[in-house]
Amino acid sequence: MQSAHEGRGFGKDRVNLLIDLGNSRLKWAQQDDGLWRTGAALLEAENMAPLLDRVWAEMTAPRQVIVCSVAAARRLQTVEQWLRARWSIAPRIVHSQARQLDVTNGYREPEQLGADRWAALIGARGLTRLAACVVDCGTAVTVDALSSSGVFLGGVIFPGLRLLRGSLVQGTQAIKTVEGNSVDCLARSTADGVAAGTLFGLAGAVERLINEYRRTLGDTTQVLLTGGDAPLLAPRLSVAFAPVPDLVLRGLARIADSL
Repeated sequence: MQSAHEGRGFGKDRVNLLIDLGNSRLKWAQQDDGLWRTGAALLEAENMAPLLDRVWAEMTAPRQVIVCSVAAARRLQTVEQWLRARWSIAPRIVHSQARQLDVTNGYREPEQLGADRWAALIGARGLTRLAACVVDCGTAVTVDALSSSGVFLGGVIFPGLRLLRGSLVQGTQAIKTVEGNSVDCLARSTADGVAAGTLFGLAGAVERLINEYRRTLGDTTQVLLTGGDAPLLAPRLSVAFAPVPDLVLRGLARIADSL
C-alpha cells in the first residue's frame, strides 16, 4: 500500500528524508518545520531499485537523509546506492547507542538493540514524559518498556501475524491455508481457526506483557501502538492505547533535528 502523498514534489525548500526500511515494508517521511508527509510501499521484489524509481520519481533532493534499517544488507545497500546516484547524498544510518538525546539504552550490549526499536523509543520519548510501553506490530512484534526518566528497561520479541500463520502451514500437514476470517474465536473452519487464533492470541500476549510492565512502570504507563499490523490488532485490545503509525519515523525526525 502506498500513501496518497508519495511521489509528489513538495516545493523548493529542501527537507529531511527519513527512511524506515523494514523486513516487508519501506516507509518514509519528508520533514521540516510545519511539514510532515509520509509514504509507504510493500517490498515484494528482491531488486528494490525499480520500486525507488517509481515511488520517489518526483521527489526533490532532500537536505539530509536519515535511515533506520532492519532489512537484509543488500536492500540497505540498494537504497544507499540509489541515493548517491540520484542526489549524490550519503545517508546517515541510525544505530542503537548507549544514550541518544533523552533516552538511555538498558541493553547489556546497547548496539545489539534493533535500530527500529531504538528509533521508536526516541519517538515515544518525544511524545510523552510518562512511562511508555511501545508495541510495534510488524513482521516481528516487539513490546518495549520505557521509564518516565527515559530509560529503556528491556522488552520482548516474538513472531508477528504473518510469521505465526506461515509457521502453521509450513509445520503441519493438515493446514493448507490461513486466509480465514478472524472476527470470531469460535471458528468453524480450519482457516478461520488459524486467522482468529493467531490474532486473538497475539492480542492476549501483548496485553499480558503490558500488564507485566505496569508492575514496574506504574499504572499511568502510556501504551503506544505502531507497525503495519497495528490496525488489525487494535480492535482486539482491551487496554487503552494511542495509535502512532509513524512512531519510528517520528524518532528519526528527532534524531535529524539533533544533527
